[in-house]
Amino acid sequence: MNHKIAVIVSALFMALTMTVCGSGEPVSAPSVAETDKAAVKEKLNKQDSKSDDSTVTTQADAETPTDSDGTNILVAYFSRADENYNVGTIDKGNTQIVAEYIADEVGADSFHIETVTPYPADYDECCDVAKQELADKARPEIQGGVENMEQYDIVSLGYPIWWGDMPMAVYTFMDSYDFSDKVVIPFNTHEGSGESGTYSAIRSYLPNAQVLDGMDIQGKTAQEFSSDTQQSVRDWLDGLGF
Repeated sequence: MNHKIAVIVSALFMALTMTVCGSGEPVSAPSVAETDKAAVKEKLNKQDSKSDDSTVTTQADAETPTDSDGTNILVAYFSRADENYNVGTIDKGNTQIVAEYIADEVGADSFHIETVTPYPADYDECCDVAKQELADKARPEIQGGVENMEQYDIVSLGYPIWWGDMPMAVYTFMDSYDFSDKVVIPFNTHEGSGESGTYSAIRSYLPNAQVLDGMDIQGKTAQEFSSDTQQSVRDWLDGLGF
């Protein structure tokens, strides 16, 4: 009898857990290590120094057009719209919503990592393609590129969790540039797996960069992006020193 009761209690607990995970979860800003704050501060001070130097220009400098607004911060992100788990068919990907908010808050340039061959709009079909890419350790070709990557001292890298990892296109992006001496700040969306060890994976993949701990947000929470969620992201950015 005791065994039967234990089984029933266990089943009820699992059902409750699935119900909770299926709804938008509140998000709180993660604590920020002092070393992470110092790393961001160093790069932001470098940008301030560049800005001070740029105030003194020659006539020739003033007449030379530039494609950059001078920021040393880039938000690069992979995000997929269409049919997604737990949110249905959407016009803007969960990660993109967070990425655009971060870029606006810190005054960063942004780059949307998009593959040359689009992923299927159907959720199950997309899952099949993503699973095969992971098994093959594929590096799908991405559209366009970041001009003057060397100007960015801070790169905030965003992505969803696909099969317990980053989408393979994010690896293509990391393969495409030299991240030496850059501060990389990850953030991700997920449906219950948190960051799934990807922050450590990025550290291993970019050994010459300083990769900080990031922030993870459930996909549905990101899609709704309430004022409370926005404030949590803002608190995280404040904690980093932005």
